[in-house]
Amino acid sequence: MRPMSRFEKKFGRYAIPNLTTILILFYAVGYLLQYMFPELLNYMTLNPYLILHGQVWRLITWVVVPPSMGGILSVLIMMYFYWFLGTTLERTWGTWRYNVYMFSGMFFTILGSFAALGISYLIYDDVWWELASNIGVMYFNTSYINMSIFLAFAVTFPEMQVLLMFIIPIKVKWMGLVYGVMIVWQFIEGAKIDLGVMVLDISLFSRMAIVFSLLNFIVFYLTSRRLIISPKQIHRRQEFKREVHRSAKVTRHKCAICGRTDESDPDMEFRFCSKCNGNYEYCQDHLFTHRHVE
Repeated sequence: MRPMSRFEKKFGRYAIPNLTTILILFYAVGYLLQYMFPELLNYMTLNPYLILHGQVWRLITWVVVPPSMGGILSVLIMMYFYWFLGTTLERTWGTWRYNVYMFSGMFFTILGSFAALGISYLIYDDVWWELASNIGVMYFNTSYINMSIFLAFAVTFPEMQVLLMFIIPIKVKWMGLVYGVMIVWQFIEGAKIDLGVMVLDISLFSRMAIVFSLLNFIVFYLTSRRLIISPKQIHRRQEFKREVHRSAKVTRHKCAICGRTDESDPDMEFRFCSKCNGNYEYCQDHLFTHRHVE
């Protein structure tokens, strides 16, 4: 038995169903706060410096802070898109495995933020420590959680086709490849902030955020290639569902004369004729009036 199976057998009952729906509801609350009380979100971000100084609630509330997006329409599209991706993955993988994937991504993000803060302390001592933590907030957030959902979906359903900008049909694997190239480029390029009097290199935070926040996807990709769904598998599943659906509608009784069935006329009585040569069944209207089959 695989280790994951043992853990699932022992702890699977604690898995949270519809986890993506809960996450999207958190985002909705975050966007409302962003429009109504934007200053309140400053007390909810993943800031390890302030967490070490007593604001431990940030270990949880940072999940409410949504990714930075545009207007209300783009926000609604984003939430629906990631809700669709996440719920599809949960149905495919199972609630337990999807929970492990999502919560490990959140855990690695928190771990990465503290690791980046510790390394910055070793490099700059405590002079830039608080500033470094505030910079880390820019990168250690829910943006890469969404990215990990999309990448996992692209790997699991590489041949699925979606409409880019609701117009251009494109396979998910090509979108995943483009996103992958963008992430690699962001890692290589790093990041800098112009403070006016000096340019501060913050590549440490951007690179560590990429590595730690997507570590759950890296582990998933290396260990779960068997979960990739090929077009043939999708076709077989669809055919199986259609066959089950057709089988469920097979009638038990059908009149050999008029074709009425127990499904179309549930109150009708049907009987086999003992004088007909073969298994011929008739409804109550034709049982005694039909011509016997010899």
